[in-house]
Amino acid sequence: MNVPVFDLHCDTALAMLSEETCRPVGRLAKRTGHVDLERGKTFRKYCQLFALFTTLNMGPHSPETYFDAMLSNLLKELEENRGQIAQARTMEDVETITADGKIAAVLSLEGPAGIGFDPGRLEELADLGFRMTTLTWNEENPLAGSHKTGGGLTARGKEYIRRAEHYGMALDVSHLSDKAFWQMLDLAQGPVSASHSNSRKVCPVSRNLTDEMFKAICETGGVAGINLCPAFLGEGTVDVETICRHILHFLELGGEKHIALGGDFDGVDSLPQGITGIDCWPKIAQALLGHGVDESTIEDLFWNNAIRMFGLCSM
Repeated sequence: MNVPVFDLHCDTALAMLSEETCRPVGRLAKRTGHVDLERGKTFRKYCQLFALFTTLNMGPHSPETYFDAMLSNLLKELEENRGQIAQARTMEDVETITADGKIAAVLSLEGPAGIGFDPGRLEELADLGFRMTTLTWNEENPLAGSHKTGGGLTARGKEYIRRAEHYGMALDVSHLSDKAFWQMLDLAQGPVSASHSNSRKVCPVSRNLTDEMFKAICETGGVAGINLCPAFLGEGTVDVETICRHILHFLELGGEKHIALGGDFDGVDSLPQGITGIDCWPKIAQALLGHGVDESTIEDLFWNNAIRMFGLCSM
């Protein structure tokens, strides 16, 4: 099945840097990692959110140094491969770029350590084309508690949410604590999404969403992006059927308009059996067909739901 692919999360921007030197390693056109243009251009349409990931302690350099290096290198790669890929700032851009036969790239932020957890930097990021942001990674920070630490939103975190929405950035609850999740739901005015989180009912880990969380996300107009990290999919042998179980469970909850893709490619140490990178998204679509999911619903999961969610985020 030649599906369009709209993936809400990859860590390729960091994977293309040396941890030690912060200098580029590898090229986006063709890589040994999970995401590259050679594989991406095989899709009918392809939009990839490139997360710029930073955390408090991530190596020999400051989070700000990693952030600046990732942004500079990614924008350089987009320019040097402009015949195949272009940055999209709006969903209209996504449709125009992909209709022209190119890959659409959207910027997102995972863990705002790289901007000093400063809500005042969000206008700058919005101007650069960032369209989605988390508040945390796995540690507690000046904005909120994480799924590993517990703890809720701080006053600065609440200000961060207000400003992110003001500048049209989608709010991403992946990595948040349960307490901070529900506080964000109370505060948010628009869609709230989990860019790369699965079902806690199917795989009971704190990085995943409870049924109540998923239903609450649906009510905001948000989406949950299916994460391909084996630890968040299940125990034992994790394969395409394991991935399908999460999607089918969310479908049972009435989530056909609120499930998306959030592969976490280039951000995980291993992948499910039979999955090697972005080239395997069609394999998952074909498996869903085998479970009786119709092509229209698969098109929603793989493309339309993400487009619709971002359309609800307006500046």
